[in-house]
Amino acid sequence: MRLPRFEYLGPKTLEGALDLMATHRDDAKILAGGTDLLVRMKKGLIRPKTIISLKALDELAYIKRDTRENRNNILIGGRTLIADIIASDLVQRKAPALSRACERIGAITLQHFVGTLAGNILQDNRCWHYNQSQFHRSGRGACHKDGGKICYARQDSDRCNSTCQSDGATALMALNASITLQRKGGRRRVDLADFYTNDGIAPHAIESHELLTQICIPIQGGQSAYKRLSYRSAIDYPLVCAGVLLIPSTASPTEISEARIVVGAMGRSPLYMAAASASLGGKKLDDTDAFQKAGKAAMDTAATFAVHNVGSTLEYRYAMVAEMVFQALTEAGEAARETGQKAANKGVQ
Repeated sequence: MRLPRFEYLGPKTLEGALDLMATHRDDAKILAGGTDLLVRMKKGLIRPKTIISLKALDELAYIKRDTRENRNNILIGGRTLIADIIASDLVQRKAPALSRACERIGAITLQHFVGTLAGNILQDNRCWHYNQSQFHRSGRGACHKDGGKICYARQDSDRCNSTCQSDGATALMALNASITLQRKGGRRRVDLADFYTNDGIAPHAIESHELLTQICIPIQGGQSAYKRLSYRSAIDYPLVCAGVLLIPSTASPTEISEARIVVGAMGRSPLYMAAASASLGGKKLDDTDAFQKAGKAAMDTAATFAVHNVGSTLEYRYAMVAEMVFQALTEAGEAARETGQKAANKGVQ
C-alpha cells in the first residue's frame, strides 16, 4: 500500500504551525508521530491534501510540574514522546496509571522514535470492519464511517459504532486530566471527559484549525492504576482496558474518599463509570468485595455500549471488563495503603 500524494509542510515554530492550520483547515492533517495517520492514509481511509509536521516543534516536548498560584499539576507538551513519559520519575510517582498505559502503547520502536501522547489521545476510533484496505472495503457496501448507511458491527444501527481504543485517553480520564487546544489567536482548556463526542465518525470535539498543545494532570494525593487486555503485549490495540484513581480520606486514611473508574475499548469513547465509582466512597482500601461489585457494575454498564468490532467475542470482553477493573482497583488500593503506612511510620519517628 502506497501513500497518496500530498503537500508536506514543516513549520519551525508553534505560531507557524497555527498559521498553516488556519489557512488549510479541513484540507490538512497534523503529523506528530504518524503511527495512526500514515496507516490510515495507506489504507485509503483519508486523503489529506496537506500534511503539517510538528517534528521541529521542540517547544511542545516537555514534562514538568506546575506549582504556580497554588496549582499542583503535571504538564505534558503535545509533542512529548511516549518513551519520555515512561521514563519520567514524576509521572511514575504521581500518575502511575499513565506510565503503565504508555508502556503498552505500540512497540518500543514507536515509543522511542515517533509516538506521542497527544497522538494517542487523538487517534481515530477503530472498527474491525472499517480499518481494512481500500480493496477489502470495496467488496461490500460502505459503512457509516465510510460514507454509507450500514453498521457491520451492530445490525440496523443508525450510527457508526467504531470504538475508542486509546490506552492514554483511558488512563488520563481516570486521572481527571484536561487538555489545551490552541488555535491562531486563542486557546481553550477542555476536560478530557468532555472532549469525546460519542460520535464514531467524528469522535473528538476539536476543530480542524486547533492543535492539542498540552495535557494537564492534577496531582490529587491518591493512587492510580491501569490494566489492559490484548492478544499481544506490544503492537496490538486493547480488547478492553481500565484506568482507576483512588483518593484516601484525610480523616480516615484507610478509607476511600473518592474513586474514578474509566473503561476503555468498549464504546465510542472512554466510559466513566459514575455509579461504580460512587459505590466505593467510604469503603476500605482493601475491600475486595467492594472492588468486585464495582467491577461487575462497570461490566453491566459497558455491555450496553460494546459491539463486535475489535476481534474478540462480546461475552469474553464483558467478563474481562469486570476483571480489569477489579485488578486495577486492587493494585491502586495496595499502593494507597503502602503510601499511608509509610507516612504513618514517618510521623511516629
